[in-house]
Amino acid sequence: MASIFFSVLLPLSVLSSPFLLNANAHTKLGFSTDLIHRDSPKSPFYNPTETSAQRLRNTVHRSVNRVVHFNGKDASVNSPETEITSDGGEYLMNVSLGTPPFPIMAIADTGSDLLWTQCKPCDDCYTQDDPLFDPKASSTYKDVSCSSSQCTALESQATCSTENNTCSYTLSYGDKSYTKGNVAADTVTLGSTDNRPVQLKNIVIGCGHNNAGTFSKKGSGIIGLGGGSVSLISQLGDSIDGKFSYCLVPLSSENDKTSKINFGTNAVVSGNESVSTPLITKSQATFYYLTLESVSVGSKNIKYPSVSDSYGSSGKGNIIIDSGTTLTMFSTDFYSELEDAVASSIDAERTNDPQNVLSLCYSATAKLNVPVITMHFDGADVKLDSSNAFIQISEDLVCFAFRGDDQLAIYGNIAQMNFLIGYDTVSKTVSFKPADCAKM
Repeated sequence: MASIFFSVLLPLSVLSSPFLLNANAHTKLGFSTDLIHRDSPKSPFYNPTETSAQRLRNTVHRSVNRVVHFNGKDASVNSPETEITSDGGEYLMNVSLGTPPFPIMAIADTGSDLLWTQCKPCDDCYTQDDPLFDPKASSTYKDVSCSSSQCTALESQATCSTENNTCSYTLSYGDKSYTKGNVAADTVTLGSTDNRPVQLKNIVIGCGHNNAGTFSKKGSGIIGLGGGSVSLISQLGDSIDGKFSYCLVPLSSENDKTSKINFGTNAVVSGNESVSTPLITKSQATFYYLTLESVSVGSKNIKYPSVSDSYGSSGKGNIIIDSGTTLTMFSTDFYSELEDAVASSIDAERTNDPQNVLSLCYSATAKLNVPVITMHFDGADVKLDSSNAFIQISEDLVCFAFRGDDQLAIYGNIAQMNFLIGYDTVSKTVSFKPADCAKM
């Protein structure tokens, strides 16, 4: 099967809605599948002419752009919007639609809910390399009616045709890309590391007949992994007991090493070295909010400020965890204090980033004694390795993988690498455990 971009999994807002569960609602699932970084040779987005440093530089730029899209400031005022970027996902996983299974290649991201793909007939679509999904070729495909719970679950994103009583959708993204089409239900098949694909029946999908924007021709849609009732993760429902986990392989690992994502019984994170922090629920259900109390640089502890903003980051739930964002983002004032503490601990001459994206950089040939950086979440101290803190973004430049940004605080995926990170949306916790992800 083909691959889709995967980003962080988000809270389950519906665990027992009858139309969202599999045919056997009492079946408990436990399975794992591979995550392939978008810059891996196994990825269709892989560019063999780029160096590893160029690829990492590109991920840094996507990371910065992603925050803008999260904020949604450049979205159309008059259209419904979901705060994601259309090309910011960082990992791949396998998925197929319909019966017989039809492989699609679509970007999965954190800020939308609906799984949609370009469909025949395409009235006005962007060019894609792979064939379009043909709903008439799937024996399990069915359009949903205006009065159905599937349609009403989409709320303002759904519209209804008075002519044939079929439900339609319109989604716009932060960069003004959009998709329009029919709301339907069909079978979705996920790949599994044990070579036993997991079949999910009656999954709500969007069949896009009018799609445009900055989508790549190598992709054919979006996999919504948000917190709404029609997201793919929410539709797994109580069959996975609200549990999933992932372990991200470091960027420096061998090219054939893939990361893993686990669901249900396979996703429990426990053991002596595991620590847990509360998962905070907010009105913006798309994001996983955690509470960061302070950050330590060696013995120096820097308290994280409680600053209110449009996302309500005062007090509890002041940072989101996102596997689709490369960098870790803090408010500019806090970042400045953190950077000063890190720089004062490193006895080496600083070098400027010529692209002015990262502000604390050194020569790649310099011997850096990186201080121990510890993230103090509520109830969970996460001690970072030097590879979680510094990245080589060019042949001669190594930079601090943190950045100041006043739009949204994000705990990014470089800081998460080589940790098994588990999400339990029933007990509302996120757990961290140091791991060698390449061996999992």
